[in-house]
Amino acid sequence: MGKPGNLRRPSEWAFVLPSAVLLSLLALPLLALIGRAALDGMLGYATAPAAVAALRLSLTTSLVSLLITILTGTPLAFVLARRQFTGKAAVELLIDLPVVLPPSVAGIALLIAFGRQGMFGSALAAIGITLPFTTAAVVLAQTFVSAPFFVRAARIGFAAVDIQLQEAAYVEGSSEWQLFRRVMFPLAQRAILSGAVLAWTRALGEFGATILFAGNMPGVTQTMPLAIYLGLERGLGVALALSFILVVVSVSLLLVMRSLERPEH
Repeated sequence: MGKPGNLRRPSEWAFVLPSAVLLSLLALPLLALIGRAALDGMLGYATAPAAVAALRLSLTTSLVSLLITILTGTPLAFVLARRQFTGKAAVELLIDLPVVLPPSVAGIALLIAFGRQGMFGSALAAIGITLPFTTAAVVLAQTFVSAPFFVRAARIGFAAVDIQLQEAAYVEGSSEWQLFRRVMFPLAQRAILSGAVLAWTRALGEFGATILFAGNMPGVTQTMPLAIYLGLERGLGVALALSFILVVVSVSLLLVMRSLERPEH
């Protein structure tokens, strides 16, 4: 009789081969991109004015979007984790919907709502606010598509806090704000930071909603994904350089997120 390991080996290929196919499908395009960027002298293209402007705009708008998301999404996640109220299911659906909506639908929705001829565009124009095809439109588009990722992660973090700790805080006379600041936020901060990293990554990579609602104007609304799209038509060098930068940034942020998700020892 053979070893148990040898008996199982043939059946294991039923798992190994499909897994290898999918991993190859994921890895080979990225390896090809990195290799081509290195061969084409990525550094020279990465310092081109168009690439630098797109990188600067992406970092600025995504950080502003992240700040808005944290300031508004943290209280919302706290309420959703701690309260039961009429319409809660509808609120949760509204939060989750942008995650599954095609980016083009998000862009059209933003344009119909806040465009110059949109439902709320004329009211905004009356007070001197014009959103479409501005840098503010980039921030709004990034926030629309990325905020749900943060709210979902933060909500899970708040909901995971032991209810006995919350009750003990109330017994000690803590107010809702003190409970949030001294108990809930410190214990949920790893989930909050993980959600922030995920939201920032999503904002950096936003394309569809941005190009429809903000346009593709260099120095104003042209973020890195939009510059990559334009580079495919005008010159592959800048597109390769920015693609490589986005891959490096995304991998770095994902590694940070993975480290936050590891249980503390």
